[in-house]
Amino acid sequence: MMQKENFPPADSIPALVVSGFLGAGKTTLVRHLLKEAQREGMRLAVVSNEFGALGIDQALLGSQGSNTYVELEGGCVCCKLSDELVNTLQQLWEEVRPDRIVVETSGVALPFDTLINFWREPVSEWVSDSLAAVVVNAEQMGERRDLEGTFEQQVSSADFVILNKIDLVEATQCQNIEQELEKTAPGTPIIRTTNGSVASEILFTPDPSSRVKRMNDAHQSHTHEAFESEELVLEPGLAPETIIKRVRSYQAVRVKGFVQTSQGPRLIQGVGDRIDLVESSANPPAHLLGRIVIIRRSNQLNSRHN
Repeated sequence: MMQKENFPPADSIPALVVSGFLGAGKTTLVRHLLKEAQREGMRLAVVSNEFGALGIDQALLGSQGSNTYVELEGGCVCCKLSDELVNTLQQLWEEVRPDRIVVETSGVALPFDTLINFWREPVSEWVSDSLAAVVVNAEQMGERRDLEGTFEQQVSSADFVILNKIDLVEATQCQNIEQELEKTAPGTPIIRTTNGSVASEILFTPDPSSRVKRMNDAHQSHTHEAFESEELVLEPGLAPETIIKRVRSYQAVRVKGFVQTSQGPRLIQGVGDRIDLVESSANPPAHLLGRIVIIRRSNQLNSRHN
């Protein structure tokens, strides 16, 4: 991964798990935290667990400055990949010695079960405290989409709820959304934002009481809703409206990838019926162009309309 360096003894560091349902804006928040770390001269390490194997988040996050990015594929960091996560965290500590560490889970992972890995040795010896920030898509809540199961479990285990994309809903609707979130996660701070712009000092402030709360809930069972991903390959040069129509036919809960449109390369992101094609600040690798990750509930796999 990296060449090992000799570091002087250091105090323990804070860790943050960034969770949230598919398309809530987790990667946008992590990119913001990376930029803040660069401005502050902080060494921030990021471990990302992408659901789907294309490495799109690597292209979006992996080239930002000297901060270290590692991507875990092939499962969920809160269960199947938990041992690999612990090994990766320890290797980052030994070889990079970051000032902060962020684990970005997939959209189907549960933050509490990911946080447990920070209490395992040897990671517990150098993590001062670990918190969960759950990103919530305000538009998704306003449209009453996918608000049960995984979504509820994620929000209920949050230390902070990041109410993202508030520019897509009316102010009065935003107040109603916060009231609903309060019912799911009583007393949990709710931070409003449009593009994941949350001050790092808020998210990395230690709160030891939160660990007690989570440990009291440790006996709860771990269940996942059934999600599956597939890859859609698109030929270059298609018109944006053609791409959007074809992708929308998959009835996905989440869409992400790079495409070569008739207007040039674009990052395609979709949440429910909303499909956006935008210019990306990252220069996508050639092997990723035209490859899109489609994530749907398993019971949707045979319901696509062509």
